[in-house]
Amino acid sequence: MNPLAEQLNQTIKSAAPHVYDMLSDVGKKLFFPKGILSQSAEAKDKADAINATIGIAKENGRTMYLDSVMAALNNIRPSQSLTYAPSFGIPDLRKQWQAEMFEKNPSLAGKPVSLPVVTCGITHGIATFADVWTSPGDVIILPEMMWGNYNMIFSVRKDARIRHYELFTIDGRFNLSAFEQAVRQEASDHRKITVLLNFPQNPSGYTVSEREADAIVRILAETAAAGTFVLAVTDDAYFGLFYEPETLKESIFARLCGAHPGILAVKLDGATKENYAWGLRVGFITYGGAFNGDTDSLFNALERKTAGCIRGTISNASHLSQTILLNAMKNKKYSTEKKAKFNILMARAKRVKAVANNPKYAEAWEVIPFNSGYFMCIRLKTVDAETLRMHLLDRYGVGLISLGESYLRVAFSCMEESEVEKLFDTIFHGVNDLGKIK
Repeated sequence: MNPLAEQLNQTIKSAAPHVYDMLSDVGKKLFFPKGILSQSAEAKDKADAINATIGIAKENGRTMYLDSVMAALNNIRPSQSLTYAPSFGIPDLRKQWQAEMFEKNPSLAGKPVSLPVVTCGITHGIATFADVWTSPGDVIILPEMMWGNYNMIFSVRKDARIRHYELFTIDGRFNLSAFEQAVRQEASDHRKITVLLNFPQNPSGYTVSEREADAIVRILAETAAAGTFVLAVTDDAYFGLFYEPETLKESIFARLCGAHPGILAVKLDGATKENYAWGLRVGFITYGGAFNGDTDSLFNALERKTAGCIRGTISNASHLSQTILLNAMKNKKYSTEKKAKFNILMARAKRVKAVANNPKYAEAWEVIPFNSGYFMCIRLKTVDAETLRMHLLDRYGVGLISLGESYLRVAFSCMEESEVEKLFDTIFHGVNDLGKIK
């Protein structure tokens, strides 16, 4: 094993031995290389005569560029857009995102968390997490309604086993009983379990209440107290898009941090949906928890392993994208603009809820509980979901997503509020076309 990896491992063991045990086989071998990167960093500080270390081209002492490229960048300097960003991410952006994380999650106050490491979008963040923390045979606990790419990332790429639980109770609440059963059963068979929590949830659009969140944390804390190592991962891709009073307005990450020393909390989030910047591909990985040892050294070691993983895959996330996001976050209009877009999505969600639950549709479907995010689902009572999806597409030019035999997912995020009633009337007509409603 590389001496740098061994040094990081020793730091982790000293602070929290069980966190070292949670690392994947690859994660234990990861390190952030000194090599060219560290030598270039040293030269940047000291080579005031000639610096011949950097793998970019320069001209007259400045970053070389094409006018045709820079013409589209609106006065962002080449050094802030065309050069490589650090594998950890731009330092100022990491600090800014962390500061905003504390503002958005008041329960984090006083709790130790790492400086976020920048990823190329949240999907890359999940894949990086899987590289660092998931070995073949590990168990990942997820609801049966889930984002399909989890299967690709964990099952296909990492050969882990996904354990499902039923997401909702009959009365439309988070199924704490099924969740607890899955957690306790898997904890009895494994020294480590990974629990992935996605709120607002894709595809259902559901976020737990404060009471449900506290119960989830209690279950995981009791599991850790009983001796099982718990990796509690929050996929917060749709964070902030909470439309109902009863929904938890923070990430459950804030409650998990410090819930028990046996829990390592990992937050995966980014600008994708929070900042309506899907194509910029800027995401973050943040670690949190209360441990008996030196938390600062522990988190620094985990950041270095995570950045080493990024260095060994994509090298670094886009410098231009990170600069655009950082500049936006510092803009005086930033909060006002985000609030305006939130209000548009909330109005759409409320209109969808009012229309989709109209009693005239009761024979055709039931609405799956939703209160947040981009999506909602209906469970069809009389017709196959894929058959109806294709019929709606071919006959009416309406596009939806079918999930399994019974569910249709509606992305109200990309619809106008004025289109909502027409959409559900069309779905109802489609069901009637197939002869399934008398």
